[in-house]
Amino acid sequence: MRATDVLIDGLGRVAGNVHALLSDIEPDILNRAPASGANTIAWLVWHLTRVQDSHIADVADTDEVWVSGGWVDRFDLPFSPADSGYGHSAEDVARVVVDDAELLRGYYDATHAVSVDYIASLTDSDLDRIVDTNWDPPVTLGVRLVSVVDDDAQHIGQAAYLRGLFV
Repeated sequence: MRATDVLIDGLGRVAGNVHALLSDIEPDILNRAPASGANTIAWLVWHLTRVQDSHIADVADTDEVWVSGGWVDRFDLPFSPADSGYGHSAEDVARVVVDDAELLRGYYDATHAVSVDYIASLTDSDLDRIVDTNWDPPVTLGVRLVSVVDDDAQHIGQAAYLRGLFV
């Protein structure tokens, strides 16, 4: 098994969890916070997708699906197109309101497809390429992709926990 196969498998597990989470979910559950200032399922799924999208676009030197696929317009959120949710305040989190889980699923699926296509095009030696020199040690492509899988897994787990609280 190649290292890229492991990364694709990890993203596939996240995709399965996103689909399970969003299956038959009502908008009031998507947009409900468990406490004042806490994240919602809608924000968590939007954010994990935005992070994956922005990170893959950065390392692949492509446009983000968020913009190129017209998702920024469909969501119509009050943020800059570059916003991924990183550093959002409680007020910002509350502004991510989604009336239909299909919107979240569609954006996630489009981002997932681009991510898998990109990773499938890589060789194991490509994963050694330095993609970020702002850290010590510098971040390789492989480390960046593992970070995406890890971030996605943590956020979808948080969202699944919330669904369990509300259903």
